[in-house]
Order: sequence, then C-alpha cells, then structure tokens
Amino acid sequence: MKPDTSPQADLPACAECSLPRRRRACLAEGGTGPAGCPTLHAPELAAEVERAYQDPDLREFARQASIQEAACYANRHQRPYRLQPTKTRILEIAEFARRMGYHRLGLAFCIGLGREAALAARIFRAQGLEVASVVCKAGRASKERVLGLDDRDKVYQGTDESACNPLLQARLLERAGVQLHVLLGLCVGHDSLFIRQATAPVTVLAVKDRVTGHNPLAALYTSETYYQRLMHPAREE
Repeated sequence: MKPDTSPQADLPACAECSLPRRRRACLAEGGTGPAGCPTLHAPELAAEVERAYQDPDLREFARQASIQEAACYANRHQRPYRLQPTKTRILEIAEFARRMGYHRLGLAFCIGLGREAALAARIFRAQGLEVASVVCKAGRASKERVLGLDDRDKVYQGTDESACNPLLQARLLERAGVQLHVLLGLCVGHDSLFIRQATAPVTVLAVKDRVTGHNPLAALYTSETYYQRLMHPAREE
C-alpha cells in the first residue's frame, strides 16, 4: 500500500504552502494562507513568543542572527534589489561568533570527517577564534558494554567497537569553556543527543550523508527522477 504523505489537517503544514510569496501571511501584511496556516491561526501563541524576545540575552542573540543574515548579501541598497549572496557557511559562523563577542568555539565532529575538521579548525583560527575540538569516538565507550549492542548491530562485526559518544563530546567542550558549538557530520541521533546535552548554543557547519558526499539535499533533488525509491519505499524489497 502506498504510504499516505498528505499533511494532517490539525498540524501546521507550511511546507505544503503553494501561495506566491507576495501573498503569504507570514511575509505580507494582509496576506493569506492555507488551512492550518500558523500565522493566521495561532496569533495568541505568536504574540506570546514576541513577548519572549524581550528577554535581553535571547533578544540580543536573535538580533545579531538577523544582522548576520542580512550581512550575507551584497549591494542591498540597489533598487530593484536582486539577491547577491557573498558568504559561505563557515565564514558566516565565524562572523556571527565575533558579533556575539565569542572567542572560543567547540568543534564536535565525526571521525569520518577528520580532514574536514582539521581544515575547519584552521579556518576558524585564521578568523581570530580559538577552537576546542572533540571527535565522536572520544572516551572509547564500548558498544557492547555501554549500549548493550549485539555483534550484528556493529559496523565492524567481531570487534569491540567504540560507540559514538556525543554526551562526552558536549561535556568535554563545556569543560573547555566554549561559547558556541559547531557540529560537523555527527550521525543522525547522535547530533540530537549532543544538542540535548549542550549548555552553550549550537550551530551546524555540515551534516553527514554517507551516500551523497555529505550533500543530503541531493536526495531531495533526485527524488522525482533517479532516486524515486524514496517516494515509493514499498519497492525496496
């Protein structure tokens, strides 16, 4: 049976909105939206959240994030304006850290992206920032002893395989006094555990996708052509 991929009527479904941007309530005064549009149907919650931005620390973080967003485009004074992006993700992270007055970053990375982590650390240091870095296998926590995994659930069967250890990564970086965590290639789930454990803010430099060379959007772009099996999981048999 083909899975039901239609949005549920009682859930926000902004990803399904097909209105032109100039007509969307979230972007235009007097705009409209489809059934379930959160801008139109959750005004009380939106007002409550706006009040939450009056917290000085939260407001300053959000303010600097918006300033950084605009700073990634050139020639914004031109009319009519056409978007002209100029800054890479890693440069944007470095600039935002400086805007916030941060001087020490925490790089939590997958062992499979060790070369990329070394390059990232060099770039951040060249940008005038300190870097503390911790690999995912730090601590050598045994998958058998700590997680109770059977041999069939290991990557390298027949070995005492080290588990990824995002909790230790977060704790070590906290102890190092980092002010902003940067995730690089942590596995699905391990990244979630890191974010849950972290006490400092977290941003992402890149995520892992073993098939696409760490470009997960490639699977979306080809889901209606060469990678149709994503839309038809029953055909996986």
